[in-house]
Amino acid sequence: MNFTEKRISTKRATAILAQNGIQVDNNEAEVILNFLYLIAKTYQCDSNPSVMNLKRISNYKKVR
Repeated sequence: MNFTEKRISTKRATAILAQNGIQVDNNEAEVILNFLYLIAKTYQCDSNPSVMNLKRISNYKKVR
């Protein structure tokens, strides 16, 4: 799996995960990053405006 533009290095991903209590080595971080890049590449945004702007229809303020 080859991505043309990787913005996060495995070292940085390992550090970010470690800050959140997840211990991984560079090989595991590479697998995680490849998976996330694959998801980002294949994700298709729904063109429905109500899905795009959930803040406007959220019940967050109603609950508070």
